Amino acid sequence: MKVPFSPPDIRQEDIDAVVDVLRSGWITTGPVSRQFEAALAAYMGVHQAVTVNSCTAALELALRALGVGPGDEVIVPAYTYTASAAVVEHVGAQVVLVDTAPGEYRPDIPTILAAVTERTKAVIVVDIAGVPFPADDLRTALEGSRPAGRLGVLDRMERPAVIVDGAHSLGATRKGMRAGQLGDFTAFSFHAVKNLTTGEGGALCWRPDLEIDDDVATRLVRRLSLHGQTKDALAKTQAGQWEYDIIERGYKSNMPDILAALGLSQLGRYDEMLATRRGLIAGYADGLAGLATVLPHAGTEFLSSAHLAMVDLGALAPHRQQIINHMAEAGISTNVHYKPLPLLTAYRSNFDIVDFPNAHAQYLAELTLPLHTLLTDESLEYVIASFREAVERAA
Repeated sequence: MKVPFSPPDIRQEDIDAVVDVLRSGWITTGPVSRQFEAALAAYMGVHQAVTVNSCTAALELALRALGVGPGDEVIVPAYTYTASAAVVEHVGAQVVLVDTAPGEYRPDIPTILAAVTERTKAVIVVDIAGVPFPADDLRTALEGSRPAGRLGVLDRMERPAVIVDGAHSLGATRKGMRAGQLGDFTAFSFHAVKNLTTGEGGALCWRPDLEIDDDVATRLVRRLSLHGQTKDALAKTQAGQWEYDIIERGYKSNMPDILAALGLSQLGRYDEMLATRRGLIAGYADGLAGLATVLPHAGTEFLSSAHLAMVDLGALAPHRQQIINHMAEAGISTNVHYKPLPLLTAYRSNFDIVDFPNAHAQYLAELTLPLHTLLTDESLEYVIASFREAVERAA
């Protein structure tokens, strides 16, 4: 049996939605992108969402909207993908990495607070595997840590901004709040392997009770995502409306209608997809009980988006590659999430993995199993049986 790691779930209604855009005569950013933004905002319970071409772009635009730049510091977990940290250097600020809590895939709030200085303009936290970080608690804990200088569109804020890398967490909830409402800003990903996909894409939103002028923030983020131009292409095509200006030297990260149509179609059945994923996670937890620990995706205060089936191998950690190889021979694709940033060439000159022992230990014992809405009950049982067989062989 072949079990891919995370293929996209593309259905006929998705194909029809994209074909409709192709036939419409307008395929770049336009009315469908705006419809997708409105639908996302309604789903998350926020005032506005702005679609862009990646979660990475959304994170960078959040930093730029906050005026983060040279001389500023941004705190980032060591246990994450490079996008969470690279955007900080893109804007000219300094990355400050923090270790995870012991036995966890994310840092605790006291560790983050200990890294705060007067130069800290923002903290980026990660909803790893779709489990929401307690960004609401972090916001409260940061009160009184006033950063030097202004915070762009949040110039009245008396603390560093909290930016959530929500690449995994669309649809997650915590204390009755949806992902998108927990941090000051939240960036989402719609990459091909994400729960909801546009092929490539992302979105940026801000919590609904944030002291911000929604119209000003929306115009700024949209403008920065389109060269700093005052009009998008659709507006310029209206009769006599060719005139425009470039207010700042912006970027090119807008989402075209072709991709937005795919996302809008998938959003219509997203809760159904989440229910399937959560059921699969429960199946893994039951099937691997007593052998390995599956990252919990539900608790008294939260419900995740069930994006990744992350497994802590515990005492089996030294045999991880043997397990991966055995499962590959059985036709099952697995993965590892993530190499801590100090292990990567691009970060080694600034950081040493010995300073992040908890993140290193978590990485060495982590294995990610296939999880997607095309995974059948039969396939799930096959993966569990193959994992158990791999463990027996490794032992």
